[in-house]
Amino acid sequence: MIYEKIVTGTFIKRPNRFTAIVVINGNKETVHVKNTGRCQELLLPGAKVILEDRSHILTRKTKYSLIAVWKGKMLVNIDSQVPNQVVYEAVKAKQIPTLTNLTHLKREVSFGNSRFDLYFESTKEKGFIEVKGVTLETDSIAMFPDAPTSRGLKHVLEMIQVVEQGYRGIIFFLVQMKGPKLFQPNLEMDRAFTQALQKAKSSGVEIMVYDSCVLANSIQLDEQLVYKIMCA
Repeated sequence: MIYEKIVTGTFIKRPNRFTAIVVINGNKETVHVKNTGRCQELLLPGAKVILEDRSHILTRKTKYSLIAVWKGKMLVNIDSQVPNQVVYEAVKAKQIPTLTNLTHLKREVSFGNSRFDLYFESTKEKGFIEVKGVTLETDSIAMFPDAPTSRGLKHVLEMIQVVEQGYRGIIFFLVQMKGPKLFQPNLEMDRAFTQALQKAKSSGVEIMVYDSCVLANSIQLDEQLVYKIMCA
């Protein structure tokens, strides 16, 4: 996933979930934040940020979209729209060893009351993939979610139904940074989600976790991470 045009800036504040005030080239700009999560440990006053320049789209209310932030020496992509694209590109490029012999791949396919990110078929099976972007990191441990997620809980529970009906079901966590070596669900933030993920794993749902190679203008799938099972 490559961004066509980027600029750098300094984060000032976030008035609401959708906008932030950033200094770009010495000027204060109201920018769009491409992540409605809290990102409290990332979006701190003075943080250096990367923005996508969308000023060529005349119908936009803002010229820029905030897509990444430096956390010390680690660049974290916070664009919540890219994980699906990154995983889709990786599957198509056969970068995931257990998903290389597919005959069909389609995005945004409904099952029950959910719309999962990817649907795939091979000569032996059919299945669904739900992708979750991970931007929270503490002490080199990546965690999800960074806020309670009823939507995420719904997806996990319906993925169990996917497996029960004979499909292959995968919940894919894309860690949008390079640095953490371990992933675990955020029990303290959302016990219900953690419990559901445990149930899903024991029901045959596959949990995949990969980190990313994040540059200022791009993000790509990189290495598989260890997944730690929590006791909820």
